[in-house]
Amino acid sequence: MPRPRAAVAVLAVLVAAGCTTDKPAATTPSAAPAASAQGSGTGAQSKFFVQADFDAQLAMRSQTPEGPANKPWEQAIAPKMIDTAQYKKDGPYHLCFSNAAVDNPWRQVGWKTMQAEVSLHEEIEEFTALDAEGKDDKQISDIAELQAKGCDALIVSPNTTATLTPAVTAACGKVPVIVFDRGVETDCPVTFIKPIGGYAFGADAAEFLAEKVPEGGKVLALRILPGVDVLETRWSAAKVVFDRSRLQVVGVEFTDGDAAKTKSIVSDYIQRHGRIDGVWMDAGATAVAAVEAFEDAGLPVPPINGEDQQDFLQKWKDTGLTAVAPTYPTYQWRTPVIAALKILKGEEVPGTWNLPQPKVTSENLPAYLKPNMPPLHYALCGCEDLPGFPETWGGKKG
Repeated sequence: MPRPRAAVAVLAVLVAAGCTTDKPAATTPSAAPAASAQGSGTGAQSKFFVQADFDAQLAMRSQTPEGPANKPWEQAIAPKMIDTAQYKKDGPYHLCFSNAAVDNPWRQVGWKTMQAEVSLHEEIEEFTALDAEGKDDKQISDIAELQAKGCDALIVSPNTTATLTPAVTAACGKVPVIVFDRGVETDCPVTFIKPIGGYAFGADAAEFLAEKVPEGGKVLALRILPGVDVLETRWSAAKVVFDRSRLQVVGVEFTDGDAAKTKSIVSDYIQRHGRIDGVWMDAGATAVAAVEAFEDAGLPVPPINGEDQQDFLQKWKDTGLTAVAPTYPTYQWRTPVIAALKILKGEEVPGTWNLPQPKVTSENLPAYLKPNMPPLHYALCGCEDLPGFPETWGGKKG
């Protein structure tokens, strides 16, 4: 069985998680209000939904990860270790990285974090990275180009899932491959690194609303794009929770990750329904825009979820929001470098490396809010101990 596709939290075009993947022509849900949807207003379940993966991810939320307590990027949940003796070789090493893109703040924070991790390891003599700029054809070409550069190990963050699978499969025959952030439909990479995943993110947010919104309350669901694997699993998990609740999902709308569009959609629903009692989002980059729509209407902000982006965390603190922030930690960008070195030294690594995926709550909000960091910085960067922090990430000391 192929490993499940990586969740990302991070996400389309201008969104925190910055994920893209193949968009099947048959999977383009309409953003219809509850009147034309099924059941509680959530519509049909996504073709991406896999019950076993859903159950596994939700169970992982309560499992204690193995590894250093203060280094979540080195931890693993229920790891099944694999032998890598066949890849052992003497250093120094040449690591290569095929990156899907750096087209949004989540990926930009992660890329800075990865480069800083590389700088920690003297045994990495050369680090070659190519940016696919969000284009499948360029990444396929990049992967082929990197194979010709004498890489000792190849790290890949795929732009899309199915389309990149053949290129990754071909690379596996020539060099040990480490895939992270989003997956491919092959087991050939030595390890696949990801946080728990999209189901956990979506369920965390939906469960919060099911608890905080009164019975019969109207919930607006805001999504980024259809057909994106990690976003589909976030929404499909939320659908399961909402269908079991007594909440009414009055709309499922796509925002394209655009703040102005998000604000306009929320304003339209306020006018249409008189009130909205909760807002669920599959990514938090435009959460502040959603909040501002209620403020502009002179209404209290209902329970809402965002993400660990600083502008939302600051808004949460300043206005006393009833909120939660599931995360897709950017500290995962450190792990592939660590994994590559372990593999080249012949050390065991998890076949699927499931990293912990915390959530920000009202209780732990002060620990994640970092006033010295820029608004689009992600709190779970795991970068505080890295060279150049905080200036390299746009922050100020003090």
